[in-house]
This record gives sequence, C-alpha cells and structure tokens, in this order.
Amino acid sequence: MGFLKSFFSGKPDNPMAEQEKAKQKNFDIFKYDGMRAQRMGRLDYAIRCFTEALAIHDDFETRNYLAQAYTHYNQPEEARKQLEQMAQMEPTHTSTFLALANICYMLEDYPAMAQAAQKAISLEEGNAMAHYLLAKADNGQGDGLMCIAHLTQAITLKEDFTEARLLRAEALMKMHQYKEALEDLETILAQEPDEENALLLRGQVAEATNAPEKAEADYRHITDVNPFNEQAFVCLARLEIAQNKLPEAIKLLDEAIELNPDSPALYHERGRAKLLNGDKDGSMEDLKKELELNPKEVERLNGKFGNQPLTQQTDILGL
Repeated sequence: MGFLKSFFSGKPDNPMAEQEKAKQKNFDIFKYDGMRAQRMGRLDYAIRCFTEALAIHDDFETRNYLAQAYTHYNQPEEARKQLEQMAQMEPTHTSTFLALANICYMLEDYPAMAQAAQKAISLEEGNAMAHYLLAKADNGQGDGLMCIAHLTQAITLKEDFTEARLLRAEALMKMHQYKEALEDLETILAQEPDEENALLLRGQVAEATNAPEKAEADYRHITDVNPFNEQAFVCLARLEIAQNKLPEAIKLLDEAIELNPDSPALYHERGRAKLLNGDKDGSMEDLKKELELNPKEVERLNGKFGNQPLTQQTDILGL
C-alpha cells in the first residue's frame, strides 16, 4: 500500500535516497565537466568544477585531477595542499608521494621533498624514480655524497635512467671527479649521441681538464643540433672570451641573439665581451637590455646601483 500511495501521489517513498542521488548526479556533472575542461586546456574552469565537485563529495580521484590542474596552472602551493590531503586519504599510494616530492621541488622545499621521497621508497623500495627524487632533494640541500649514493641506487634499478646519470655526472663534477662524471656522460651519449645536456656537461668537463678544443666541439655540436640552445652559445662564447677571441665571441653572440632575442644570458655575455673589447657604450646597451628582460636582476643589483647611472657600474658584468 505504501508503494501504491507513493506512486499515485507522485512523492518519493525515500526522500533521503532521492536527495543523495541528486547530489551524486551534481558531483558527476562537475567532475566530468572539469575533466573535459582540463583536456581542452581550460584550467581555470577545470579548477572551479573540481572544487565544486569536492564540496559535494570528497573523492581521491577528483583531488588528483585538481592537483594536476593547479600544477599546470602554476599554483604549486595549492597542488601541494591537495596532494597532502590525498596522502592522508590513501597513505599507501606511491604515486601520490612521488607527485608531492615533485611539487616540493618546484617550491624549493627540499626537506619536505626528501620526506615524501622516503615515504615512496618505504612503500616501494624498487622504485627508481623515488630514489632519484630523494637524490634531487639531497642535491638541493647541498649534500653531494648522499645525492650520488641515491642516484647510484636509482641507476642500479634502472640502467638507462638518463636523468639520474646526468645529475650524478653533475654532482661528480662539483666534487672534481671528472673521470667518473665522464663515464656517465659517455654511457648516455653512446645511446643518444645528440643528448644536449650530456654534451653540455661533457664540454664543461673538457674545459675543467684543460681540453678547450674538445669543449668547443661539444658546444658547437649542440648549436648545430639545436640553434635555440642558449646555454651552449653562452658556454661557447665564454670559451672564446677566455682565449681572448673577443671579435669571434661577439660575432657568435650576435648570431645567437638573432635566434634567441629574449635571452638575458646572451646579452649579458655579449656585454661582457664588448667591454673587454673596449666598446663601453655597446656593453652598457646590452646590460640595459639584459635588465629589461630580467627585472629580478635589477633587484639583486640594487645595492650596487644605488642612485648611480648604469654607465658607472661595469663591475656587474662580472669583471
């Protein structure tokens, strides 16, 4: 009789169940609208949708989508909050702690990064990425020995881990262990002859071991492979400046700036070369352009500038 009464009156027999169904429907609408917006690159709208969905129902997967949206929207602190809540909801998900470690790296919070990476390792000892992230946290805290130790663990677990070998080579170079660094770089280049970061580091090893011809060959290789790699041009120009090849360095940097007109580093290096070559006016023009492109440098040098005109501050070019 209760069912017939409900049927003919048009009123639900269980209002609470109907209300719950409506909430679930609204949750699904917000969640899937957010997913579509995220795929379309509408991150602001995706964030709004996921936030509305979570106000209805706390859901691990939706928080994960929201953390990703915040990350890509360049709001790492908000992403971190979501990941920390996810870690409380599901404390055995290795991927959550890996993502949290990456976000802490973006925020330069290396102790928290190390903690997240260590948690990931405790959940999955054989996860090479977790050991790599712990090594990056060590590197951020200036602990070169532990950085190398954890990178070695990562490479043992994943022999072709290019990023780990690159970071280990860099750490070894800082400790002047050039032979060992070169072994990692040669391993990478044997598999990927055009790997730009490995070529750059090998060039720097060559410079440090008094082999400028080898360094130049590696830097030029990079500029041939990728003429937009400004760091290779900077290293090549510094090499030529060190050899007192100032006109050659300026010409090289002219070409590099044509390809990379928004690079503060290239203007800085050309300004330095011009100053050494006796062109003070040209040097100051490049300095002004560098500071236009990198306003933070103005703040860093504010103490040096004071109220003096830029033309009096030649020392800021590193001379």
